[in-house]
Order: sequence, then structure tokens, then C-alpha cells
Amino acid sequence: MGVVIVEFRDYYQTLGVARDASPEEIKRSYRKLARRYHPDVSQESNAEQQFKEVGEAYAVLSDPEKRAAYDRLGADWRAGEAFRPPPGADHDGPSGGHSFSEEEAAQFSDFFDAVFGSRARRSGSQAGGHGSFHMPGRDQHARIEITLEEAFHGGTRQLRLQVPELDPATGSWTARDRVLDVRIPAGVREGQQIRLAGQGGPGVQAPAGDLYLEVMIRPHDRYRVDGRDISVDVRVTPWELALGGEVEFQTPGGLVQLNVPAGSANGRRLRLKGRGLPGKPPGDLYAVLQVVLPPADTPRARELYETMARDLAFDPRR
Repeated sequence: MGVVIVEFRDYYQTLGVARDASPEEIKRSYRKLARRYHPDVSQESNAEQQFKEVGEAYAVLSDPEKRAAYDRLGADWRAGEAFRPPPGADHDGPSGGHSFSEEEAAQFSDFFDAVFGSRARRSGSQAGGHGSFHMPGRDQHARIEITLEEAFHGGTRQLRLQVPELDPATGSWTARDRVLDVRIPAGVREGQQIRLAGQGGPGVQAPAGDLYLEVMIRPHDRYRVDGRDISVDVRVTPWELALGGEVEFQTPGGLVQLNVPAGSANGRRLRLKGRGLPGKPPGDLYAVLQVVLPPADTPRARELYETMARDLAFDPRR
């Protein structure tokens, strides 16, 4: 067999962590980069390649045995330099378990093969679990549409997804339906993400990824939402605008009393502090005054309009 010379890969540099980084720091950095470069959401031209490199680095540094073997190579190597694996590095462990497909195996580089052997792509599971390969599940992203009432009060929603599942008998991936009960927290905002830990892509002898649901609030026929603030049109009479007074109207949180100042103009916005979506701090509710004219559809109504026209001598065009 000829000598294998490949390009050295600095997994610590790939994840942006120090060589003495803790497992928690490595995991945090991996999740951040995996979300950044995930091919389904990233707009970067090299996202797919970056995602593969991040996954490979995490597959090694998250496994204590593989990390120790990698660290034994020494700190003198630099990313991009030619690397000649030391004798015995290409260890062919016992075969068995799940064989990765060509597409799955493509996420690992020649350097990974040179150090851990081509059979590192197999789970190698046996009694005691020695030599097993671990690959954490991918985080997944989806959208969930909720009502304004659910955003205000919270609730539970059933979500049906198709998720991949490994068939241990054949070593192939299949899709199956899955129903999740999603708890919607009170005060959730448009664009906010709900994280469901462990409900993402399955791992290979490792924890599953997380599922991130981006919240979309369905347009309401009465209320308008902006962040945590809510606006609503409140119908008032001409004399309530002119003379002032209290009016009662419905909000997502229940009935409220609104004090209309005398001399208010049509379209005026009045703020009710803390009456918007719950939160820390809660949003505000804005009542937009909309005047409604009574119809002149009876003799008495016409008489009153004629009296105002004669006695007030009001010209709105001046």
C-alpha cells in the first residue's frame, strides 16, 4: 500500500475554539456554525462545503477517544499543510453496524479517512460499544402559523412532520410521519423561534438535533400586530370626539375602558400601556379613533342634522 499524503485539517480552527475548549464550548460553537451554514437556510455560496467541514470537526472533537487520537498528532501541523499519517493511524476496526451511503460518507474528508481509517464511516458497534462512530443529528428548521389569540394567551398546537429514521436491519434511511405537541408560550412574537430540544434530525449513536420553529402570526380581521404592540380601530360618535368621555371596547385581553379626551380628532391614536402582547416588558395597545356618523334616515335625525347645519355654521374646508 502506498503512503497517503493529504492536507491537514485543523478541527479546532474549523469550529473557532481553543485546543483546550470544553465539550460545552465545542457543542455551542458547532450548533452556531451548523445553523449558519445549513444548506436549507444559508445564503452563502460555499454553505454546503462549510457545513460538511463543521460536521466532520464536531464528529471528532465531540468524541473523547477520537479527540485524544487527533490531539496526539501534535500541535505543529497547520491547516493546509501536507500531512503524512503516522504508522498505525489508519486502523481498520471491526466491521458491522450501519454502513453510510456514498452521500453520507461524502461529508468526511480524505484527512479523516487517513487518521481514523475508512472503516470509521461504519458504526463498528459490538459488545461493549468499543470503536463505535458517533454523528450528532442536524438541527432542523420549519415554520408554524398561529393565531393572535394563541400568541397572546399561549396554547398547544399539534404539528405533523415527516422525519428520517434509520432502519437497523437494512442500514438505510426511511421517512415516517411524526406528530408533535408544540407548546406555544404566551407573548411569542412574529419571527421568534420556538426550540424543541432533541426533535430535529436523528443522530448516529449520538443525540438528535433540535427543531426550530419560526413563528408566523396569522393576519387578524380586527387587530394589527407590530412586535409586541397591537393596534385596533375603535369606533366613536361625533359627540364622543367633541365632548370626550369613556368608551368600552374589546381587546385580546378582554374588555377595557378608554378615556377619550374632548376635542379629539378622527384617527387619533391613544396608547394603553402594557395592554399588548405579554412579555418583559409587555407591549402596548394603540386605540385608533374612527368616527362613525349616524345616518339621517328618520325625520328626527334629519331635523338634528339641519339644526347643526344652521346653528353651528361649521365649514370643514376653511
